Amino acid sequence: MDVAKVEKIAIAEHMKPLPVIGWREWLALPDLGIPEVKAKIDTGARSSAIHAFGIKTFYIEGKRYVRFRVNPYQKDSKTIVTAKAEVLDEREVRDSGGHTELRLTILTTVEIQEHRWPIEITLTNRSSMSFRMLLGRQGVRDRFLVDPGKSFLLSPKKGLQGKTQEKSL
Repeated sequence: MDVAKVEKIAIAEHMKPLPVIGWREWLALPDLGIPEVKAKIDTGARSSAIHAFGIKTFYIEGKRYVRFRVNPYQKDSKTIVTAKAEVLDEREVRDSGGHTELRLTILTTVEIQEHRWPIEITLTNRSSMSFRMLLGRQGVRDRFLVDPGKSFLLSPKKGLQGKTQEKSL
């Protein structure tokens, strides 16, 4: 047996299998005060994005921050979370229609059940989109495997304010 094959086997034996998530999952953004938002897991999208409006930047002790509002639930414009975060960057992002948009990027924590990790999220108006949040491949790389035929594998199907629903949203 060659050395490379032995190394691959040794690495594989010490690696923990990745959890499997569906093409849509409920997740939380605790640093932003968002207890739940339904996200589309999109491995075709490089970056992650969240629906944001009322976006205003400001400075505190020389650091740039952004305050924005989020409607975390689809088809519910009354539930609003106001969030604040330090601006990480401003980036040009190409949307699914091929249009380029300059977006503010923040660093925050994402949580799906017991899994917590830092993630970069761009702020954009997703009001015309089916999902308030898009979790791109950078957000799931080396953390999860995605089953495109299943939904809510790590998160229960929820509705407004965390009430579990019987039917899929």
